[in-house]
Amino acid sequence: MFFRKKGRLRMEENERLLNHIEVTKERYDNQRQLLEHSVDPSEDVIARMKLTEAKYSFLIREARIRHARRDKL
Repeated sequence: MFFRKKGRLRMEENERLLNHIEVTKERYDNQRQLLEHSVDPSEDVIARMKLTEAKYSFLIREARIRHARRDKL
């Protein structure tokens, strides 16, 4: 009984992690495009992009450690 709940919780958290990765990747891509098209980007924009890139890298590493992946049929 307890093992089923644990497995379901793990699957729910993995799904949440994967959703968060998608959102962070979209945000990172948008910030990177903005930076590439900027003539003189401010330090704040550069710092935000680096922070988002670090978050994205962390989430990807976490997903690899947890062996989290979406099964597409």
